[in-house]
Amino acid sequence: MDIRDGVALVTGGASGLGLATARELHDQGAKVIILDLPSSTGQVLAKELGENVVFAAADVRSESEVAAALSEAAHLRPLRIVVNCAGIGNGIKTVGKHGPFPLVDFAKVVNINLIGTFNVIRLAAERISSNQPVGEERGVIINTASVAAFDG
Repeated sequence: MDIRDGVALVTGGASGLGLATARELHDQGAKVIILDLPSSTGQVLAKELGENVVFAAADVRSESEVAAALSEAAHLRPLRIVVNCAGIGNGIKTVGKHGPFPLVDFAKVVNINLIGTFNVIRLAAERISSNQPVGEERGVIINTASVAAFDG
């Protein structure tokens, strides 16, 4: 796939693996949408990287915010690449000095890392599936994981 042919959307694109991915895609010629929280440095990074990078403030758990980011991508070129890098973790013990792991903290991790990722996949897949093929490809969705998955 020639990545210069379309738009790449990177969730969690304002830091860590997401930022490195956004930079690499940009350096390879893709137009890039950095999707990250409004409180992130995404806006500053988009300006720093230049005209082929746009920041879309969104929470991956929000259907309407992700849909708006995908619509932003459609204004540039067809969405061809999605890389899911958004994710969080915490270092809370199952049982600690202050009692059991707070269920609300576990639910937040699951909602962002699992449900948020699936939300982006399902909305992006709908758009990618309507693209005209380039060769035999319409686009690709890549899901990343952290080595932190092996900590525990």
